[in-house]
Amino acid sequence: MEMQVTGKHLEVSQEILSYVERKFDKLNRHLPNILESKVEIIREMTKSPQHRYAVQVTLNSRGTLLRGEVKAADLFEAIDNAAKVMDRQIERYKGRLSDKSRGLSPHHPQQEAAAPPPTGKVVKSKRFAVKPMTLDEALEQMELLGHDFFLFFDPTRGQIHLLYRRKDGDYGLIEPELA
Repeated sequence: MEMQVTGKHLEVSQEILSYVERKFDKLNRHLPNILESKVEIIREMTKSPQHRYAVQVTLNSRGTLLRGEVKAADLFEAIDNAAKVMDRQIERYKGRLSDKSRGLSPHHPQQEAAAPPPTGKVVKSKRFAVKPMTLDEALEQMELLGHDFFLFFDPTRGQIHLLYRRKDGDYGLIEPELA
């Protein structure tokens, strides 16, 4: 497994790097086909003298992405908790694979809190590779990532589609048409 560890607003020392590697190498035992893992450690800048740390982890297991994020006042506690979150993500993923092989459909819990209407401006732009996949694969990826939407390329239709979670717990699919 290739591991990338980066720091934002802090330098990743050898001690931190060794600790991260020790914690996240254990995940490979639970899911041996992890190709790549990215761990970003962010020291959040606060007005108080104490800092908060966020640890964001993305695992790539043969094209399936598993993601988790944890915040804590202590850096090593944040790393520990991020490893636990990713362990749970892997167990969920393996459970879904098991359910899929037995022909069971996944359970999709309903989101309760509705977001307020947007009032701000675009402050971040992100680029990512859009992979060809079926609607079922896109739904599974969206659930594994814990997102409310997912952009994917449908090779049968030759189009990019947007899958999203509706307030009623069901899903919607946006299929663009040129005007």
